[in-house]
Amino acid sequence: FAPNNVPVHASTELKMSLKKDIANVGKVAAAAALLAFSQASPAQALTKSETNQLSYLQVKGTGLANRCPEVIGEDSIKPAKSGASIGEMCIEPKAWAVEEEIGKGGKTEKKFVNSKVMTRQTYTLDGIEGSIKNDGQIIFSETEGLDYAACTIQLPGGERVPFLFTVKDLVAKGKGDTFKPGFQMGGDFNTPSYRTGLFLDPKGRGGTTGYDMAVALPGLQSGEEGDDELFKENNKVFDVTKGRIEMEVNKVNAEESEIGGVFVATQLSDTDMGSKAPKKVLTKGIFYARVNQ
Repeated sequence: FAPNNVPVHASTELKMSLKKDIANVGKVAAAAALLAFSQASPAQALTKSETNQLSYLQVKGTGLANRCPEVIGEDSIKPAKSGASIGEMCIEPKAWAVEEEIGKGGKTEKKFVNSKVMTRQTYTLDGIEGSIKNDGQIIFSETEGLDYAACTIQLPGGERVPFLFTVKDLVAKGKGDTFKPGFQMGGDFNTPSYRTGLFLDPKGRGGTTGYDMAVALPGLQSGEEGDDELFKENNKVFDVTKGRIEMEVNKVNAEESEIGGVFVATQLSDTDMGSKAPKKVLTKGIFYARVNQ
């Protein structure tokens, strides 16, 4: 189900030119284009300290567990050259789009099409941790946390696109040595397969277990060509692809050592363990993190 806590005016801001955003991933425009959207926070946005005061029953069923904390302030934080780290990082998607080939005037071009999330409110990444190196340029290296979430989004025509939203093994390089409003950092991450080797498809075939052929279709897997027609379906692979994320800080609370901002990320969708061509997915949203000195 699509989250119902995004206000109408925020949704309007999200319908910007996605093609322009992805063309500028790695540049100021990609993250800056989200500033208006991020500042129009939903009414129930809470700071980390306010969230920590709530009990389980107060959070249950409200959607707050899928929300990143809000940061108040426009201070600055300069991490130490060594020994510093980022903890409790939260990354919350707010909008999704899928690259599609659009035909117009006898020509086709690739454009990102706004999509609707079909996953319940379990798609936010949380508890992400990693080290910081600061030699005049902040470099964040992700090491652990709840750094992946299985998601499904739906195109306007009804086609559903599953993908693993993640920032595994992210190495993000910043432009500067201080976290402050306007600070940007970005880098590549690994996107593991949506399904693991133990997954079995409807024919009982899997990557590390199950049948090695479609038992119910022997006629299509015999003769001179063998199983050429079903080769990809029969031979499952665990694909690991690359993704990229760009982040911009717009709020800093030095007293609480907190930073917050917006992000734009691109990655490939599920390949059904090698049998389907992946689609490019664009994700936009907000993030929160605590800087440990």
